[in-house]
Amino acid sequence: MAIAFRSRREWVFDSGPDELWDLITRTQDYQTWWPWLRGFETSDGFRQHSRWECQVAPPLPYVVRFAISFDEVQPAERVRTTVSGDVRGVAELKLSSNGGGSVATLSSELAPANVLLRRVASVARPLVEWGHDWVLDTGLRQFLEHSRAL
Repeated sequence: MAIAFRSRREWVFDSGPDELWDLITRTQDYQTWWPWLRGFETSDGFRQHSRWECQVAPPLPYVVRFAISFDEVQPAERVRTTVSGDVRGVAELKLSSNGGGSVATLSSELAPANVLLRRVASVARPLVEWGHDWVLDTGLRQFLEHSRAL
């Protein structure tokens, strides 16, 4: 995988894995939580063999279009996916108990797949990494804001 971007994030939540799972599987709320998620289609939510179609607009002059295919789903424990489209690779979300709360670990290895993104990544890697980090950091903040309101 050329120009791969590897990421590993770990977040601690007050909610246990089952309650956190109930929140993160509310796919019908995603576009309300995340206004930068410009397009989102799924018919099966978080199920093995589900496929999501996504369009993400980071604060950069492009929209990233990709699909997420769910290879393995163990509710409240782990989700493994394959990503295709403008970016390609794999991602995994693990949930584990942490006393009365939980830890969510998101790991991914993604690479630009279309010509334009590959060129941008080859000359401006820090900018592309910043866009990826912005989506993750902003997404977490917005998720926390909306989950507290539920």
